[in-house]
Amino acid sequence: MSIGLLLFIVASIAVLIGLYGMFKKAGIAPWKGLIPLYNTWCMVEKMELKKIWFFLQLIPIAGQFITIWINIKFVEHFGRFGLWHHFLTVFFPFIYFPYLGFSEMERYSGTAVVRNYKKGAIREWVDAAVFAIVAATLIRTFVFEAYTIPTPSMEKTLLVNDFLFVSKFAYGPRIPETPLALPFMHHTILGTNTKSYVEWIKIPYTRWFPRPIKREDVVVFNFPVNDTLINDNQHGSEITYYQEIQARMIADHISKEEARQRVLDQYGDLIITRPVDKRENFIKRCVAISGDTLQIKNRVIYINGVAQALPENHEFNYLVTTTGPLDPDQLNSIGIQDTEDQNKNQVRMLGTNSYEIGMSDAEKLQLKMNPLVKDIRPEPPGTYEESPYLFPYNAENHWSVDDYGPIWVPKKGATIPLNPENVRRYKRCIVTYEANKFEEKNGQYFINDKPATTYTFNMNYYWMMGDNRHNSLDSRYWGYVPEDHIVGKASLIWFSYGNNGIRWSRIFQKIR
Repeated sequence: MSIGLLLFIVASIAVLIGLYGMFKKAGIAPWKGLIPLYNTWCMVEKMELKKIWFFLQLIPIAGQFITIWINIKFVEHFGRFGLWHHFLTVFFPFIYFPYLGFSEMERYSGTAVVRNYKKGAIREWVDAAVFAIVAATLIRTFVFEAYTIPTPSMEKTLLVNDFLFVSKFAYGPRIPETPLALPFMHHTILGTNTKSYVEWIKIPYTRWFPRPIKREDVVVFNFPVNDTLINDNQHGSEITYYQEIQARMIADHISKEEARQRVLDQYGDLIITRPVDKRENFIKRCVAISGDTLQIKNRVIYINGVAQALPENHEFNYLVTTTGPLDPDQLNSIGIQDTEDQNKNQVRMLGTNSYEIGMSDAEKLQLKMNPLVKDIRPEPPGTYEESPYLFPYNAENHWSVDDYGPIWVPKKGATIPLNPENVRRYKRCIVTYEANKFEEKNGQYFINDKPATTYTFNMNYYWMMGDNRHNSLDSRYWGYVPEDHIVGKASLIWFSYGNNGIRWSRIFQKIR
């Protein structure tokens, strides 16, 4: 049993013991306070509240906060109206309820005291603000969250500065691993480099009403390899800690251990770790689900041997030859962004009248009509030189972004034999994502200090790729996304703007 679960059980028992004493003071049979749910029915009856408040507790997720409100009202019947008392009721009932129930200084005052109590104007504003913050935090955590597209990796399905609603219910709301955090701040306090959360309380991975992810869903997830990062402007989630190590290995012709030590020596205190729910949010399309075998042949994805259709608004890079320089305004007018911002730019000049341009099929057709354009050719397939930088970082695979695999996506309950190739592909799942100790000694594998010839996965995994296939940091570079990293499904664009202002045609567009 984990320490977190043990503390939760102890705290729950303390709350019930406290209610036992509070019920006794309120003139209710004290044993009724020990029965979860029934005890709130007794509170509602005693406080003469409408019975609907009891039944509202049964609503998933939101009902828990109705229960908190009932507890606050019950505490007010003990004559405790202050914001401090409400705070103790919400966050420390395992201490405060036993105090109210068994302290000789506290007594049940009844409904008359509640009816006679009047809040001041400031208190009304404070209560309203607290309620708004709590309500917004709950909605953001369990129902839906706003998300902004920061990079062009999903173009043209999603554009930079599209504002999305991400449904937390689509795959089941996930309980935060680090529940003690400042509201509305993901992992750092705004304007600082200070953590916005504390890690001394952690909740094991829990997801209510889980539902499966489907192929082709557009998914928001916590960036898996953001568990360790170099926390500066150059790296972060753009150049990962693991990519930096891989680059050192290749450039300096050294072992992984030596490369890691050099990175540690250079960046020192800038290297930090983050829990799952505080890793950067990424958005990609799920192209393979757990149990699938994926392969890419000449840019076409095959799942279990069957070719998959490209996303409707996909992008590839093309080599464009012209008779003169292209006008950036004309390119922007057909949707091809030619800007100084390299994070958004689709155009790269290769030489005189020669360009590399990332385009959708529709943009390519429009560009062909430009009288300056002589030729548009697909960019040559990726070279095998990319292999050491692609997951699972094995040059002998001779893989590229356009010709990749085959690779199997782990499935919960599936068992694999442990051999050198499987260890290369799945060791991170075994060690980092599923928290096992893994060792190799004298050609034999040990998991949690026990000899092992096979491994059975405890979670489902997914393969994520951007629709902008040549400009996307995705599973081809860092591997699988575990189920505990899934945040939600991108469902709706609620606002969008670009270089020319608001993109009215995209507002309230469903994401496909």
